Amino acid sequence: MSAAPIATLDRVDRQLLAVLQREGRATNAELAAAVNLSASACLRRVQRLEAEGVIAGYAALVDPQAVGLGLQAFVRIQLEKHGNEEVQHFVERVQGWSEVIACHALTGEMDYLLHIVVSDLEHFSRFLLDKLLNASGVADVNSSFVLRTVKQTRELPIAVA
Repeated sequence: MSAAPIATLDRVDRQLLAVLQREGRATNAELAAAVNLSASACLRRVQRLEAEGVIAGYAALVDPQAVGLGLQAFVRIQLEKHGNEEVQHFVERVQGWSEVIACHALTGEMDYLLHIVVSDLEHFSRFLLDKLLNASGVADVNSSFVLRTVKQTRELPIAVA
């Protein structure tokens, strides 16, 4: 798996990205003012950043508690086998589980780290027993529940020179 090419970003591009990460609903006029560009030049830059995949999309950040998802867990998974077919089967299963909001392949003892968001412990138990442990190929599961979130951001540390 090869990495995507790194985009060439100048100071203004980085400033635009910094503003958009903090204020995703900023208007083009507000963005232009923040980076000292005309509205048309700013729009062209944002459209280029979108076309190049630097800006991957836009989304609203929803408070899980406000929508009844009061329990979060990080679940480490170890697979029984690591062949292409077994890994692909697990990845396909994970894609279909709405409770999984992130899945990362890891180095070390465990193979995957899942970020799970559910309503309560009963919901987590049903997810674990009915879905995760039912997925063929899972050898070991280790869960940790979130007690308190100390820091959470989607903002990448893009240096603005």
